[in-house]
Amino acid sequence: MKTTSLVVTIIIMLVGNGMKTQAQSAGNGKKILIAYYSLRNGNTRIVAEHIQKNTGGDIFRIETVNTYPAEYRAVTEQAKKELETGYRPALKNNIPDFGQYDIIYLGSPNWWNTIAPAVFIFLESYNFKGKTIVPFITHEGSRLGASVSDIRKLVPEATVLQGLPIRGSAVADAMPDVQKWLKDLEMIK
Repeated sequence: MKTTSLVVTIIIMLVGNGMKTQAQSAGNGKKILIAYYSLRNGNTRIVAEHIQKNTGGDIFRIETVNTYPAEYRAVTEQAKKELETGYRPALKNNIPDFGQYDIIYLGSPNWWNTIAPAVFIFLESYNFKGKTIVPFITHEGSRLGASVSDIRKLVPEATVLQGLPIRGSAVADAMPDVQKWLKDLEMIK
């Protein structure tokens, strides 16, 4: 009976250690945050939630204090003015222990060829030195635009990967592409 208990204990320890190693290998043992800004129909949110499900990272919705208009044309005109003037909207929430994260998946809609103003202020609000940023951008034809180069300018001490453009109107069909992208990055759990 003691031998059986010892064998069971050893098997449990081996299986437990194997599971721990597997969990740590997702994201190479690094702490992952999925931060995203999503408006209107939630395309960027849908992608963020899919990334979270597949990486096991923490998820954070970037929200502005003041809401944008509900009508599409009004939103695009407001966004254009904000980007032209360098306006940064106040954010509603923050991440208390941002320093714990190594890899940040950063989601934004493509607004006038770049990231939304809320994402600009998010990037300006934290220390990204030594962190890896993995952008994912929803769009309706403009793909990544200047988003990645604009992110690199804002956080030059971070490593910014090329990222993934996802057509907003086809987001439901894009999940296999997102999953392949995560697998190629070796970030899937």
